[in-house]
Amino acid sequence: MTQATLDEKYENMRRILRELQSVAVAFSAGVDSTFVLKVAMDTLGPKNVVAVTGRSESLARTEFEQASELAGALGAEHVILDINEFENPEYTANPGNRCYHCKTALYTRLKRFITERGIKAVVSGDNADDLGDYRPGLKAADEHGVRSPVAEAGLTKDDVRELSKRLGLATHDKPASPCLASRVPYGEDITPEKLRMIEAAEAFLREEMDIRECRVRHHGHLARIEVPHVFIKTLAEPGNAARIDRHFRSLGYTYVSLDLRGFRSGSLNEAIEK
Repeated sequence: MTQATLDEKYENMRRILRELQSVAVAFSAGVDSTFVLKVAMDTLGPKNVVAVTGRSESLARTEFEQASELAGALGAEHVILDINEFENPEYTANPGNRCYHCKTALYTRLKRFITERGIKAVVSGDNADDLGDYRPGLKAADEHGVRSPVAEAGLTKDDVRELSKRLGLATHDKPASPCLASRVPYGEDITPEKLRMIEAAEAFLREEMDIRECRVRHHGHLARIEVPHVFIKTLAEPGNAARIDRHFRSLGYTYVSLDLRGFRSGSLNEAIEK
């Protein structure tokens, strides 16, 4: 069997959306969900598509603002639902399947929303690569009947970026930005205070050090910085190191470290895999 071409997979995704008729897009302003929203709008029309963003402590404020801006730019109705995952002790305890509890809170709220609005389905931005990764949130999606037209059509992350570029989406080269809770090691309680520290620390690296892709892993009083290898030498320069250390200490950290292995998406999963 020959492998489907990019155009064939794209058309298959559009066919899936047409079959769904009307959708609520779980919209985070990331590469995948922005692509889904754009294709859904083009395929079904604005009357049959709603972008829905879950507002929570784990969503960085910059991402929340971008969600509103992007939905508006695409001409989509944008609905904001408050997601109170911190009311669930199974979430705040931060077990290895934390994402399952977070997505369960989101999809439960979304399912109620589409029932009230008469919308046929909730769709996510999960892509084909996600199916082979450690993604507890996929179980929650399956339990709530959430559809993943990108993954179902066989589109990978690289496919989504290429098609997003063709469609003129500014997000085509946007770095991944998972929820802030993903920076806290499993088993350590998640609190709003920790998430605010992480958010402010990463904002400093992006805005003051001009590093688009970075993670600040929160290990109690220690902040462990992950950046692409090309930036490690820059951050380690005495002047920059002193600025970072001073700012991070003002946020509440006692120690600041630079991970010599560099940026690794999902690096906290390494503890699970051992």
